[in-house]
Amino acid sequence: MSHRFERPRTASFFGGVVPASEEEETLANDVGRELAAAGFVLQHGGYNGLMEAAAGGASAAGGEVVAVTLADVDWGEFNPYVSRVIRVQKMGDRLHQFLDDADVVVAMGGGVGTLHEITAAFWYSGNVRPVPVWLVGQTAMRLAAFLRSERWLFESPTRSLGFLSEVSDSTELRQALSDLTSDLDTNTPVTMTRQMEGD
Repeated sequence: MSHRFERPRTASFFGGVVPASEEEETLANDVGRELAAAGFVLQHGGYNGLMEAAAGGASAAGGEVVAVTLADVDWGEFNPYVSRVIRVQKMGDRLHQFLDDADVVVAMGGGVGTLHEITAAFWYSGNVRPVPVWLVGQTAMRLAAFLRSERWLFESPTRSLGFLSEVSDSTELRQALSDLTSDLDTNTPVTMTRQMEGD
C-alpha cells in the first residue's frame, strides 16, 4: 500500500562564522525566526556566527534546525540550537542536500565557504531547478553587485536570473516570505510516495 505525504518546507541558510556587523547578526536571527514561524525547517552548516544567529531565531520560534556537515571532517562543535544532524560523505553530497529539496535558499555574508555555497546555488538554480535564492543584507548585496559588474553573474536568453532576489532588511524579508508562502500555497503540494513494508 502506498502512503502519500507532503515533505516539510525547507529553507537552506548560508552565512559565515564572522558576521560583518551586529546589524547583520540581528538580521540573521530575524531570518531564522521568520522562516520557522512560517513553517520552514532551517538547514545550515550548524556552526557559529551567522549560522548560529539564524538557528537561534528559528529555535525561538519553535522551528526545527538541521545541521548538514561532512561525516569525516571535524569543524568543531555545533551551535546549541541544532536539533538534527545530517552527515554526508562528500562536499558535492552536502551541496545537493542543501539544494535538491530546498524551497528557498537564504544567503548572507561570509568567507570563501559561504561564497562556494552561494555560487553553487546560483548555478543550480540557473541550470537544474529554479530554487529562489535570496541575498539578504548589505554584504551579500555588495557581492551580487560585484559579480554583476564583473560579468560573473549575468542573464542570457537561456539562463534566467529570475530565481534571484536581493533583500536588504527585515521588512523586505517579511514581504519576500509572504510572497513565497503564497506562491507555495497556490501550487500543487510536493508529495512523495512511500511503500510501507507489510502494507
